[in-house]
Amino acid sequence: MVFAKMPFYLTIKIQPLVKFMDLIKTGIGISRTIKNVSRFREILTVLSRHGFSELIVKSGLDKLIPGFVLPARVSELKGEDLSNEEWWQLFGSQLRLSFEDLGPSFIKLGQLLATREDILDAAMIKELKLLQNKVKGIPFETAKAVIEANLGKKIEEVFLNIDPIAIGTASIGVVYKAQLLDGSKVVVKVKRPNIAKTINTDFEILSFIVEKLEKVSSEIRFLGLSKMIKDFFKSTQNELNFQVEAQNCERLKKNLNVIDKDGFLIVPHVYREYTTQEVLVLEFLDGKPFNEFHSLEELGPVVVERLLKSVQLFTHTLLADGFFHADLHGGNFFVLPDQKIGIIDFGLMGTLSKKNRANLISIIYSLVTHNYDNLVYEFLEVAEYETIPNHEELIRDIKDAISPYIGLSVRETNMSDLVRNLIKTLSKHELYLPREWFIIFRALITLDGVGKSIGLDLNIFEILEKDLDSLVGEMLSKKNAQEELMWVAKDVISSLRIVPKHLKWFLKETSKNKYAIDIRISEVDNLSKSINRSFYLLGISLISCVFIFSGVFFIRNIEINRFSDIPPLSWIFWAFASYLLVRITTLRKY
Repeated sequence: MVFAKMPFYLTIKIQPLVKFMDLIKTGIGISRTIKNVSRFREILTVLSRHGFSELIVKSGLDKLIPGFVLPARVSELKGEDLSNEEWWQLFGSQLRLSFEDLGPSFIKLGQLLATREDILDAAMIKELKLLQNKVKGIPFETAKAVIEANLGKKIEEVFLNIDPIAIGTASIGVVYKAQLLDGSKVVVKVKRPNIAKTINTDFEILSFIVEKLEKVSSEIRFLGLSKMIKDFFKSTQNELNFQVEAQNCERLKKNLNVIDKDGFLIVPHVYREYTTQEVLVLEFLDGKPFNEFHSLEELGPVVVERLLKSVQLFTHTLLADGFFHADLHGGNFFVLPDQKIGIIDFGLMGTLSKKNRANLISIIYSLVTHNYDNLVYEFLEVAEYETIPNHEELIRDIKDAISPYIGLSVRETNMSDLVRNLIKTLSKHELYLPREWFIIFRALITLDGVGKSIGLDLNIFEILEKDLDSLVGEMLSKKNAQEELMWVAKDVISSLRIVPKHLKWFLKETSKNKYAIDIRISEVDNLSKSINRSFYLLGISLISCVFIFSGVFFIRNIEINRFSDIPPLSWIFWAFASYLLVRITTLRKY
């Protein structure tokens, strides 16, 4: 009786202990994956409050934090009775509200997602673009401490004055207007304290959350957020170092000085002596951004002409230099008092290798000449894919997707729709472009948007076409051919140096282990076997004939009335002949 009750007694006593151990294991597991559990709890709380609690429960994320309780929901993400556009608008709205509450790194991610017109729905993009001006500043005393710590001087020893009210707030840095001791007007960009650690922590947590959510939601999985988050993290790393931004600024200025013969494009001077990884001091450009203009009349004919020229110059930096400004929206273009055009914000730049520039030039040339066959072959060269698609079907689909846009003006063309149709067509055939190509598309879309915002009628393909002849000629030039030949020769010489050594080592190992080289060619082996067998059968057939005729030879002068009249020797020869003929039938099977 005592033993009969023991299992029940053990169950009562041990079960709480098992639950306690499970909680400990869960806590250890989550801390190994995510080092900042409190931030993880905060992120889940905010997402739940803005309508994503159902996804969190389905993915089991709420079970990963001991004692976590879902908060009251503001609204839940539901798809019933909503059109496709309404669903994406709701999804984007709730995502935007979540990002606003979660702070700078999430707002930075939302701003990046807002540039992915090539993938995300327009209704969702519209909501995420509201994040552009939602970043909060930091106290000036905090910024002052960062400046003094980085420069190793009191702020009064560097600046004559500095306005404590920020003129710009971004996810990574806050910008102040100031004057150096010599009277030069500058802007001071200060990195937010601990922003690198915050971004790294948030990236770690967000990657973990998205991985779980993609397993339970086809909509989340369709967005490809995992890949976009990884791209976001990579692109953000360079932006965290202001010395990289300073280098980008100087490099772009140098490239533009070569092609801007009139000198109307102004890139600010970098004050290197006051620039560190966390502080950037640039020349102040006192102008009005393009996004504050509403018509061409406000700009005036001189500025309009220079804007058209500047777009051409920037496409030249894309095609010829492979180094270009990847975020030229209306807020980064300035009209200066002398009607020159200023450019700011060099954190996000695009780079293309020489090979990719050649591919891009070929793609654009194919577009403007309507050569869709060559266009598809160029995409096949740069895209990622597992199986080669049906190229004839791909050519037909690409033509259907792009041809309606070729030759249209900016007022008639929606560049976002064009790019989206192109990406959608490539994805249909399981072709995926690398990240750097999306940066190119983004640059073209933002350039297109600058013109469209003020009613400027330009044709982006026509502008790209102007440089094509010279760039194609440069690709085929004697100098370029010599350079390519030089690198080929270098590779050949390097191979010639290596091959004898490897051949020597191979022969040495071969002789040491007494290896033999046996070369077999299947078709030759089969042919040889067939010929040998034919000759063998022919020989046996001839011998059989000899035995048959030999037996006949012994009866040529004898009268045969019955079998017993046949000489035994004839029977012997015929027996041998019969044996050989039977042997032939068995050899035919072989």
